[in-house]
Amino acid sequence: MYDIIIIGSGAGGATMAYQLADSGKKILVLERGDYVPVEKENWDSVEVFQKNRYTTTDQWLDKNNKPFRPGMHYNVGGNTKFYGAALFRLREEDFKEIEHYGGTSPAWPIQYEDMKEYYLQAEKLFYVHGKRGSDPTEPFDEAPYPYPALPHEPRIQEVVDQLSDYGWHPFELPVGVNFEPHASANAPYTLDRFDGFPDAAERKGDAHLCSLSKALEHPNVELMTNTKVLKLSTNDQGDTVTGIVVEQNGETKTLTAELVILSAGAINSAALLLESKSEKFPNGLANSSDQVGRNYMFHQNSALVALYTEPNPTKFGKTFGVNDFYHANKGYEYPLGHIQMLGKSDEHQIKADSPVPAPGFTFELMAKHAVDFWLTSEDLPDPENRVTVENGQIKISYTPNNQKGHSYLKEELIRALKASGKFDSFLFKGIYFSKGMDIASPAHQNGTTRMGTDPATSVVDTYCKAHDLNNLYIVDGGFFVSSGAVNPALTIIAMALRVGEHIKNNVLKS
Repeated sequence: MYDIIIIGSGAGGATMAYQLADSGKKILVLERGDYVPVEKENWDSVEVFQKNRYTTTDQWLDKNNKPFRPGMHYNVGGNTKFYGAALFRLREEDFKEIEHYGGTSPAWPIQYEDMKEYYLQAEKLFYVHGKRGSDPTEPFDEAPYPYPALPHEPRIQEVVDQLSDYGWHPFELPVGVNFEPHASANAPYTLDRFDGFPDAAERKGDAHLCSLSKALEHPNVELMTNTKVLKLSTNDQGDTVTGIVVEQNGETKTLTAELVILSAGAINSAALLLESKSEKFPNGLANSSDQVGRNYMFHQNSALVALYTEPNPTKFGKTFGVNDFYHANKGYEYPLGHIQMLGKSDEHQIKADSPVPAPGFTFELMAKHAVDFWLTSEDLPDPENRVTVENGQIKISYTPNNQKGHSYLKEELIRALKASGKFDSFLFKGIYFSKGMDIASPAHQNGTTRMGTDPATSVVDTYCKAHDLNNLYIVDGGFFVSSGAVNPALTIIAMALRVGEHIKNNVLKS
């Protein structure tokens, strides 16, 4: 019997464990995977991107019942072990209603001010490097970033200068990285294999290293790995979770706790609630609103590789972003989205993404000249974009929306790069190719257990407690009401700090 069981050790679950660790309560964190092994393959792009060494072998279904292998990582630290650690606050406007080319982004039941102090705490906890005020759309905060911005390497600085001369406002990207995790290290360290790779040097600001490892320093906090949660059961009244059915090493058993925190990620949390159906809850648990699994969002994302006229020897290019088109301006009636740099690609990544090299280039030569961009536009909530479970198999029914703004954003970036004269543009389709991110790439997943004040139209309240149950909190990307156009991780971390504080002050003491 535990006081608190947390399901999942990613951004939400690990940070909940960290925030609750000093409560003295007996806490168990359940993780369906294990630790990511520290091995040379961590930084091998063939192993990571082509052979999918660290992704699940599970098969999911798309809306046409076609199976696919999702890019999900089940391990201690969750998907944060593989993310690029770009840690943004949502803009103040993101919490309000916004009109887009594809429709309306709805207002949240909370505002930016409710999150502000927790965003700063999250930035400190995850070692965020940045320059406050350099992003013209960033919410004001009198406190600086906890750590100074990462410097631009020479070729990236040239691109920053060129975009500035074009009239844009590049800013220092907020990135979570700890340069001093090992006091005994005696060799200099250069960021390189970072974006999409597990970091064998343990410098990346991920949930395992920043939150969970600190929680586990407390004797009252325990981690159970290789433990998959199958179902949640309730009391006869149906208002309290009384059992967590798990499978571990081929054995099925039931764990119990006074308080249950579900942080398995927007997709898997929704799937677990739907799988926890019973005679009393034929549509699944916490689902009297029929909203569990609905309004799935993961952004309109594209990775764009542009070939610089001169070689790009950059080791770590993920140091700036552009938000000139985050809001409606520059002649556009509605927002387009956000641009940031990606980690430097190599020939194997480019080969995997492009069926043929650009004319006159080999893949190796393309990699030497490549400058890599990531473009994100808001994904709008649609109740028919949803997660369901069919015969135990997760199904993602998804139709893209708000694509017009995203296409404008790509056009604007290409136009700006061509204007510099430093990007060969005479072979347009060969020199610039972009790969959209489909449902097999659920890195920015959110929105399946939306927050709201009305139990008829939402799943959790403003502190992420399930409306239908008195001891279940759902703290992962599922609570998002709208997706914004920046990476969701920092908002999940900040919300976990906020909810954890609320639980300590108002639930555990009552």
